[in-house]
Amino acid sequence: MRVALAGGGTAGHIEPALSLADALRRIDPDTEILCLGTERGLETRLVPMRGYELGLIPAVPLPRRLTPQLLTVPGKLAGALSAAGEQIDKIQADVLVGFGGYVATPGYLAARRRKMPIVVHEANPLPGLANRLGARLTPHVFTGHPHTQIRNGRFIGIPLRRQITSLDRLAMGDRARTYFGLRPDLPTLLIFGGSQGAQSVNEAAFAARDAFRDAGVQVLHVVGPKNADEPQDLTQDGIPYVAVPYVDRMDMAYAAADVAMCRSGALTCAELTAVGLPGAFVPLAIGNGEQALNAEPIVQAGGGMMVKNADLSSEWIVRQLIPLLTDTDRVVAMSEASARMGRRDADMELAREVLAIARGDKPTPEMAVPEDDGDEAYYDDGKDAR
Repeated sequence: MRVALAGGGTAGHIEPALSLADALRRIDPDTEILCLGTERGLETRLVPMRGYELGLIPAVPLPRRLTPQLLTVPGKLAGALSAAGEQIDKIQADVLVGFGGYVATPGYLAARRRKMPIVVHEANPLPGLANRLGARLTPHVFTGHPHTQIRNGRFIGIPLRRQITSLDRLAMGDRARTYFGLRPDLPTLLIFGGSQGAQSVNEAAFAARDAFRDAGVQVLHVVGPKNADEPQDLTQDGIPYVAVPYVDRMDMAYAAADVAMCRSGALTCAELTAVGLPGAFVPLAIGNGEQALNAEPIVQAGGGMMVKNADLSSEWIVRQLIPLLTDTDRVVAMSEASARMGRRDADMELAREVLAIARGDKPTPEMAVPEDDGDEAYYDDGKDAR
């Protein structure tokens, strides 16, 4: 089987595509996989690092609104469509799977021209423009959020790395805390803000350092590579506060933690529920409020709490977050609620669907998501879905 994957630009598009690629190879190690991407996205690093071939095509950003920039799109799109077609022809792909972003639109159109089966995966509750277009070209549309409204959508979850979905947090807890220089006997808060960190989250956390110490709460704080060059040990009175620029082993970070304070991108929410880690979500205050929509079902199910970015402060941490961290029974209940929301097998489920579609088999019936007939489209302009 030969599969082309179109999902570049941000980790929110690339990671699910690569997790699907891994699942396809587990089913059949001889599966040939080509990832479409651009020179400007994270795929130039992530795809080769995971051992897959990257086929480059020009990026075609689509403007949010009717502006003069829209007049330049047809010419750019024609060049990208031609390049995408050449990449697809190179491996004689049997199916194209798109995850949204800059490369998905030319991928969908090139596949349509070749009368190839098209599969769309939309991770967010508010679909991007590329995937809304893709959903009009195929009946095979899968969603990562249970309430996503997109044509022909069926909820399947977000494909995640096996490193995450196979994690046993309880069994790995002590080892993970030792890995980061934390104590095994203290409640632990993990703080992170996506691949580049989050300034408001960082500021509120640092302002609450004394309160964490006084409550006996230790902290693993991923501040982002732009905010630190080296790890810092800010331990006070024997209560660890470890600040690091980035973490390569997020599975270990999740295992070390009792609660995470973080943004609520689609991928982050999927990972936290997959491992059963409660979240104190601080949605990114841009766009159409899609990050809040990601976290709402988890919070409503009792697997987390949410605070607006504008309301996040050291005072909120003292009033709301620290009392949670020091209440073991409540943390356990929230962990169980979070885990009930998780989808650990979305990668294999989607892989089986893709292979069936490529073979022309009838896909497995699932509960359909209501079709969206609205004219207004949310455009994912490349921000990190984390």
